[in-house]
Amino acid sequence: MSTFREPPIRPEFVVPTGLGSPGLAVAGPATVAVTRPASFSWPDLAWLRRLGILLALAVVWEGLARWFDNDLLLPGAWQTAQAFVAGVLSGELFGYVRVSLLVLTQGFVLGVIGSFLLTWLAVSNRLGRELIDTLTSMFNPLPAIALLPLALLWFGLGKGSLLMVLVHSVLWPLTLNATAGFRSVPDTLRMAGRNYGLGGLRMVLQILIPAALPSILSGLKIGWAFAWRTLIAAELVFGSTSGQGGLGWYIFQSRNELFTDKVFAGLATVIMIGLAVEYLVFQTLERLTIRRWGMQR
Repeated sequence: MSTFREPPIRPEFVVPTGLGSPGLAVAGPATVAVTRPASFSWPDLAWLRRLGILLALAVVWEGLARWFDNDLLLPGAWQTAQAFVAGVLSGELFGYVRVSLLVLTQGFVLGVIGSFLLTWLAVSNRLGRELIDTLTSMFNPLPAIALLPLALLWFGLGKGSLLMVLVHSVLWPLTLNATAGFRSVPDTLRMAGRNYGLGGLRMVLQILIPAALPSILSGLKIGWAFAWRTLIAAELVFGSTSGQGGLGWYIFQSRNELFTDKVFAGLATVIMIGLAVEYLVFQTLERLTIRRWGMQR
């Protein structure tokens, strides 16, 4: 006859987890502290490295200018900096920049609105998708500046012509990237949204746009770059025909007056505005959205 045996009772004890103290190893009922050398991490000095690159380029530029020894062909970096500071202090440069940025903002906003309308048409049905695919294949490779003669014929010498070429610069690359982003949204996310009762506009705002945001931001950056350089090129043409324009006209006028240092100062202003928009606007948006959500490293 078998006798019933109860399982042995093991003594209970509490093992410290060592939370907040990395390096603690558990050995039996006690803990043993393992000392490890503190790892030293270098601070992020990306801004300092970029500043060093700019200073190195300025030194090379100054050396080449001194070697050519011709201020009309290649003024030095220091001479260009003096022309830039003089234009800022006199307020002349700010006036041209204000005109350019005002026109650029209007054209960029109109292009973004038109692009989202085309993207909505592309993702709504099959016919719209085929239509937008055909239009983007036709017009995206077409340089916006090539439409300037037609814009001058239709709208004359004025803001309307500039807005036409700016909208063309923004419309197609943003539509192409946004459409590709919406199409790449996994069906799993769509089904998850339906399980939560989302549909229509709520599905678009809470599921589709956040999932396609990396592609949308890429399209916005490309559209901004295209629009900015198209505006400068168009203002050069407007300056040569009507004597009006913004920063591009400032560069063109300085070239006519043989102020090469002002030409370089205008080009440096174009570069600085592009860098400011890239780092202050687009990188801030990326850091607050897709990088924070873990969608981009």
